[in-house]
Amino acid sequence: MRMVDLIEKKRDGYELSKEEINFMIENYTKGIIPDYQMSAMTMAIFFRGMNDIESTNLAIAMLNSGDQMDLSEIEGVKVDKHSTGGVGDKTSLVLAPMVASLGINFAKMSGRGLGHTGGTLDKLESIPGFNINVSDEDFLNQVKKIGLAIVGQTGNLTPADKKLYALRDVTATVNAIPLIASSIMSKKLASGANAICLDVKVGSGAFMKNVDEATKLAELMVKIGSNAGRKVTAILTDMDEPLGKAINTLKGNGPKDLTDLCLEIGAYLVMDANKANSFEEAKALLKKQIENGKAFNKLVEMVEAQGGNSDYIKNPLLWTNAKEVIEIKSSKAGYVTYINALEIGISSMLLGGGRETITDKIDPSVGVILNKKIDDYVLEGEVLAYLHTNGKNTLQATEKVFNAFEINEKPIGKQLILKVIR
Repeated sequence: MRMVDLIEKKRDGYELSKEEINFMIENYTKGIIPDYQMSAMTMAIFFRGMNDIESTNLAIAMLNSGDQMDLSEIEGVKVDKHSTGGVGDKTSLVLAPMVASLGINFAKMSGRGLGHTGGTLDKLESIPGFNINVSDEDFLNQVKKIGLAIVGQTGNLTPADKKLYALRDVTATVNAIPLIASSIMSKKLASGANAICLDVKVGSGAFMKNVDEATKLAELMVKIGSNAGRKVTAILTDMDEPLGKAINTLKGNGPKDLTDLCLEIGAYLVMDANKANSFEEAKALLKKQIENGKAFNKLVEMVEAQGGNSDYIKNPLLWTNAKEVIEIKSSKAGYVTYINALEIGISSMLLGGGRETITDKIDPSVGVILNKKIDDYVLEGEVLAYLHTNGKNTLQATEKVFNAFEINEKPIGKQLILKVIR
């Protein structure tokens, strides 16, 4: 078998067999197939696409390129969640304790933020002492003991995906739906969960800018998961404004959009874990866990299990404050009809709350807190957002946040949940 023949085959629009895909991924991971040939293949896939079976075989080939988490020694259904990336996305920090408090095993390997997107690990590491670098054995033991762990990915999980993504990033082939879907699903399958919910973001602050493209991606990821024997749900959610305002959700007084999204995702995971017979029953169970404090207590339990100081969770006043808080005020009265989530995310990054490169250090005291969301009425001179700054790029960030808001005479009736694919 020769790589040049496979490139020619895909270039001309033909289907690659499972054996051909395995040959390609195995030898590229080993360094036998050079970057220039794999670049030609990714460009051929970009233009010619892949069918569902090809995409599934590609995801499984990347899955088999390295280590896989074996969660079989943990009794019961194991669940996981993945977001395609957005601005102000705090979902995992709320969702995981809610679900785990119902006795469902939530075993999650998460990632860091880069650019304008927020990383779950970065948020957790802002808690003094919190350890994300947990061994596989300790990860399994923690899930068995308390039903919840959120850790960083192991070094040799899907090495083919790491290598292939780096290549796609510099060859203008990132935006190929079969490559995106197989990349995401190879990592999720390698993490070992039985049931997975995918939060597919759509809009200005997301990777997928429109519903049609997001639907194609979501449908393909669900099919890949199903073909691999997993229960998968994909939820398309609006990312035309940052999610939430600040986290009080586990205390029962969080922002409506974040609360609604966590209940939506959580309900499908609860059903897939066989803890409820209907969507409404599952949502009611999750709401009860917030009301009775068990969801919040589960977060505290996880923080303590991973070495974090839970006093910072119980008492938010302990967190270090930025040197200055700037009020971003509206220049006119009306309804907020649009918030450019990308610009808000970039503003936070400019302040030091995000990374331009993976080696940048995050300042957890800075960022942007929204005071108004889409469809809220605002008076002239009323505060739209608060900018927390230690002096880095303050003027540039202030201008971006101010210009991110659009105010008009009528509300638009925003919808958070756009579509569900199961």
